[in-house]
Amino acid sequence: MGSGNWSTNVYDAAAHYRAANGVSAFAYSDSGATSVHPDLDPRGVRARESRDSVDHPESLAIAVLFDVTGSMGTVPRRLQEKLPDLLGLLLRKGYVEHPHVMFGAVGDATCDRAPLQIGQFEADNRMDDDLGKIYLEGGGGGQMRESYELGMYFMARHTSIDCFEKRGKRGYLFMIGDELAYPKVSGRQVRHVIGGEGVPEDIGVEQILRELQRMYEVYFIIPEGAYHSGNRKLKDFWQGLLGQHVLYLDDLNAVSETIALTIGLAEEAIDLDEGLAHLDEVGSDAGASVSRALSPMNAAVTRL
Repeated sequence: MGSGNWSTNVYDAAAHYRAANGVSAFAYSDSGATSVHPDLDPRGVRARESRDSVDHPESLAIAVLFDVTGSMGTVPRRLQEKLPDLLGLLLRKGYVEHPHVMFGAVGDATCDRAPLQIGQFEADNRMDDDLGKIYLEGGGGGQMRESYELGMYFMARHTSIDCFEKRGKRGYLFMIGDELAYPKVSGRQVRHVIGGEGVPEDIGVEQILRELQRMYEVYFIIPEGAYHSGNRKLKDFWQGLLGQHVLYLDDLNAVSETIALTIGLAEEAIDLDEGLAHLDEVGSDAGASVSRALSPMNAAVTRL
């Protein structure tokens, strides 16, 4: 997947139509859905693909997986509203020339109806369509864990991306949540949620993360003010896995800008001051929050 080009005009036209007709951007979930949308169901999926094309000869895979349980269910709504900001910064400011963006969601495979939802890598407005198909479950198991490790497993073993396979360049994976992963990928849950032959036994979360990091730069965004965001155990867990790639964001409205500038910094297309100046140019008020979130990572990059 990954043909075509993003158009803010098409996005705006769709938004105006929805507003005029009282239609939600998340019509599937808001219409009373009780299960994962068929287009986002990972069961039986061999691989989600990011492929080079005539339009995008050097594609770069970018995936964003949300926790959609509890209070975190507002995150995709906010990202959908600011999707043009994310794409505008990546494209107009030259952070990435050919982004392929995938959206998905994680829940709790021990109890939720939709523990894993995975869209396609898209270069055009179909990424907005995938966002609108996410089922905002709102459940969760109440034990301060969600199945992020199941999402990591899918991304590590069920995605195929040309940026890595052709050019040895890693893509980007952002997970957004406020809970711990389970300590192991459950082979039983893989068989139930994803299916397929040759499903492994349980895999430690550290092991699947190492496998995942061969293909992706992995980041975890913790929104400050979310239910568990201030819990020391949460921060220790993710920092133990990802170090400086854990980002603390005090304003959920700044998630699009945070993702865009994180990629810009990692691609060495900008430094943090340049990125913050770009936010001012496009009229974003997210600069202060983005600066606080990215300053530790920027300091680490500067020392190298």
